[in-house]
Amino acid sequence: MVYIPQEDGQGLVEYGLILVLVAIVVVIVLTLVGTQISQVFSRVADSIPGGG
Repeated sequence: MVYIPQEDGQGLVEYGLILVLVAIVVVIVLTLVGTQISQVFSRVADSIPGGG
């Protein structure tokens, strides 16, 4: 009998780790850039007549 390794679970774990890493990077980027984006939206909203 030949042993054939099962790698399905390993691939799933790798995809999960990649997803977690991407989520962490997104949270860090939004934390660092979030206030700047908020200021841009505030300026745009203030420049629209009747928007404020």
